[in-house]
Amino acid sequence: MKRREFLKYTAATAIAAPFVRAAQADTGVYKVGVVGAKTGPLAPGAAITHFPPYQLWAHEVNARGGLKLKDGQRKVQIIEYDDHTAPPEAIKAVERAATVDKCDWIGGVYATGFNLATAPTFAKHGYPQLTQACVTDQGPSIVKRYPGFFMFQSSTTAYAKGAIDVLKKLKDSGQIGNKVAAVNVGDDFGIELANAGRPLFKKAGFEIVYDKSYPLGTQDYTPVIKAASAANPDAFVAWSYPPDTFGLQAAAKVEALKVKAYYCAVGCGFQAFGGVPGSENILGAGGVVDTPEIRDFYKRHKEVTKVDADYWGSPFYYSMLQVLAQSIEAVGTTDRQAIAAYFRNRKFKTLVGEVEMPGQILDKVYTVGQWQGGFFNAVNGEGFAGSNYTQVKLKTSWS
Repeated sequence: MKRREFLKYTAATAIAAPFVRAAQADTGVYKVGVVGAKTGPLAPGAAITHFPPYQLWAHEVNARGGLKLKDGQRKVQIIEYDDHTAPPEAIKAVERAATVDKCDWIGGVYATGFNLATAPTFAKHGYPQLTQACVTDQGPSIVKRYPGFFMFQSSTTAYAKGAIDVLKKLKDSGQIGNKVAAVNVGDDFGIELANAGRPLFKKAGFEIVYDKSYPLGTQDYTPVIKAASAANPDAFVAWSYPPDTFGLQAAAKVEALKVKAYYCAVGCGFQAFGGVPGSENILGAGGVVDTPEIRDFYKRHKEVTKVDADYWGSPFYYSMLQVLAQSIEAVGTTDRQAIAAYFRNRKFKTLVGEVEMPGQILDKVYTVGQWQGGFFNAVNGEGFAGSNYTQVKLKTSWS
């Protein structure tokens, strides 16, 4: 799928949001503000990963009568805000949700840099910031500075290490050589991953033969792939966001990039990506273990939101919202600080298993998946003791 077709596909998902209503003064509802990109480079990813899980969660909570509080049940009302893929607009949106619409809860925003940029605003207005789309090594220092900051995700190093460990096993078993081409999107997420990856590649015995950053919103990825190909790598790694994940894959296919291992980050787990010819055996961030519960989640997600859930953020977003609902109902009020306190050092049963957030950071994630037979199987992770990870296969063809 070309980038233009991908944007057309994801634009269509943005109108499939029947659960969003204008803000209103109604004590019979629990208002949840959801800030993310509906326009700009990050809109395609947010349309799949960020907004729909909130819609599904609200639909299912309301179907059982609403959130059970001490003074009765409250239906969830989702209020969506477009930050236009601009941090200043994300800050304004959080301000509006807090001061004008007076939301009971404001969800963490979409993308790492945007969560970091809005953290002071959440704190200023006394809103805990429960994030999912935030992968950073700065987690502990951010939590120390903003005690209401929670990461239902893991560190940058965890994802870089997960990908490099998979490649190292292939190298050590003689399946690939030690030359790697690495590229990254030029924002907080991609820069952090690239910086974390360089020493890890070296420690794992790899030689980085090509190292390139490209701007967020790049339109043509052919020069990047051509330059990487000229370096004659054994593996290609892209610390990427959805538009570039699709664009790089399309260029790699056209240029017939000859590598035995190909990795890309955000967007690789989108079902639309898995449907693109040439996606078979591509590695990427995320992945899930195939279970009846996961299959049922994907079915419900599509039926309710009309959007195909992805194989990385979507199940974890939904699990995060399960934690939120359990905490709200345990507290029994709309007291945000009490709800946040309930998050700390407790275990929760969720779609992805039993989880907790020691140090306010999620204790388990799937770090690497691979497309095999139409499913993005987890092949590596952290915290999932005894997980039945799928065996990694080499990338042998773009057909």
